[in-house]
Amino acid sequence: MIRLLIFLVLMLQIIACGAPKPGQFTYPEPVDTSTRPIEMQEKKTWTVAGVYADNQFDAARLNDFTQLDDSTWQATIRPENFPINMSPWYAFRLWADSTISINLRLHYENGRHRYPPKISTNGRTWQPIDSTAMQPVDSTDLLVKLDLSTDTIFFAAQELVPSRDVESWCSLMALHPAVTYGSAGISKQGRNIPMLIINEGEPKGKEMVVVLSRQHPPEVTGYFAMQAFVEELLADKPLSNAFRKKYRILVFPLMNPDGVDNGHWRHNAGGIDLNRDWAYYRQPEVRQVTARIVQEAHEFKNPVVLGLDFHSTWKDLYYTFDETLPSVLHGYKDYWLQGIEEALPGYKADDRPNGLNQPISKTWFFQQFRAESVTYEIGDNTPRDFVRRKGAVAAIEMMELMILRN
Repeated sequence: MIRLLIFLVLMLQIIACGAPKPGQFTYPEPVDTSTRPIEMQEKKTWTVAGVYADNQFDAARLNDFTQLDDSTWQATIRPENFPINMSPWYAFRLWADSTISINLRLHYENGRHRYPPKISTNGRTWQPIDSTAMQPVDSTDLLVKLDLSTDTIFFAAQELVPSRDVESWCSLMALHPAVTYGSAGISKQGRNIPMLIINEGEPKGKEMVVVLSRQHPPEVTGYFAMQAFVEELLADKPLSNAFRKKYRILVFPLMNPDGVDNGHWRHNAGGIDLNRDWAYYRQPEVRQVTARIVQEAHEFKNPVVLGLDFHSTWKDLYYTFDETLPSVLHGYKDYWLQGIEEALPGYKADDRPNGLNQPISKTWFFQQFRAESVTYEIGDNTPRDFVRRKGAVAAIEMMELMILRN
């Protein structure tokens, strides 16, 4: 029995040693992604002179609520740690003892205002606040005129899409017979990292496309584009049906569930920008997702040919590779962007080619697989109907090009 156990242990070690692993890469601009402390906001309800505010829901961010004068209240917003990218997320609820008009000052510590506020009565349907009701205060803060009542309103930087909503969307996608809904692993705080596998027929030997989203919590417009992109892949149309038979697709729609549900500006629960850890794998989210991609590619003999990472920034643009980096789909992105432009009259794709400078997902796909890769950026304030339309068009143009290969 002892000899058998020793034999089994040795066999497991041999198998583990033979399992493929993500590569180790160096970059001209390395980033320290060692875990750093974060400030966990206190979850509470503030009561200040008949006006109430609370942050007791997923994706909320409110660090303090005070009164400045008879008509002005202040919401204080702090990042999870510092230094940090200027993506100052906020989301909280407001109500009052009676109907009242107030001035609300959004006060940022270690930050400055970026996202024009939106309001909602149910946390699902949103409308922007009229620009005439807002005015900047110094170089960082914003003053907003608001009418409150006993009815609660949500007040947020962008639409709320916490992890439970992403999981619900994944469950809906999994109703499609070509979709398997699973997990890529567990985040630092124990949340699920959802994964969709899209495939029809025999999976072995197919080329693979990988889709990522929500490495950075506030970037919901990129997430909306990703949803439209994936939904087009699953459409019951001749092009989509043919694409699913020819290619295998992995989708990781929520890379940073801790950051999203904790209302972080940028980082995960380890205090790190996940999109700088794609060479070191120090954070569990990147470590598990990269390991899963490599495992799937090896087990099913799926060469990864394309990686798409959906983000948000100030305006719509695409970060691509320059001509010095020929991928396995060399020239693909030029035809792809041209197709998107032709399908959207009046639209001009803002292409920003660059090299292998930082340890981000885009460079990892090239280093690991020599795959083509694009960081697909959507503007913070891009109209939501156009976000979805552009996401669907991007999928159509991609599928048309990929079907024509070979």
